[in-house]
Amino acid sequence: MSSVQRVEEDKFIEFTYFIDDGSGNTLERSYTPMSCVFLKHNRLYESIEKLMEGCVVGDEVSALIDPEEGGWGIPDPSFVVRQKLSEVPDKYHKVGTEVEFRNEQGMTKNFTVTSIDGDTITLDGNHPFAGKTMKFHVKIMLIRDATEQEISEGIAPEDADNASDSSTVH
Repeated sequence: MSSVQRVEEDKFIEFTYFIDDGSGNTLERSYTPMSCVFLKHNRLYESIEKLMEGCVVGDEVSALIDPEEGGWGIPDPSFVVRQKLSEVPDKYHKVGTEVEFRNEQGMTKNFTVTSIDGDTITLDGNHPFAGKTMKFHVKIMLIRDATEQEISEGIAPEDADNASDSSTVH
């Protein structure tokens, strides 16, 4: 007789997710399952982890994630740049276009064209979710016992080469 696996500490889980703006507009979606060892290396938002605990395969949970927990923060006005349209290459003259800037130290920052008003273009380097509370939806796709290596690394060995230093899946 087999027992049903539940999401708990040291279980390897796979899940899909999507993020909406709280009004039902999907802003980001992962159809490819993400994986982690539950409660290891902080790869999930704490509020969603609490809801996932005890879930079984097929369960879906949702939580509101505020800007501080989500890591996208409060909008910084210094990241909003207005320039004369004539000073910006034509290929960036469309709202929604992303532009990468590099400073003298070689660091890069992405900006998005947010408006064009007459001869002025506005670029915003804030995260698109900055200042917003988002709704994070998760569907559990797989649960199994994690291996010792997965527990020590927090992820499946095949994911280790692709892991980022980010503290969340987003």
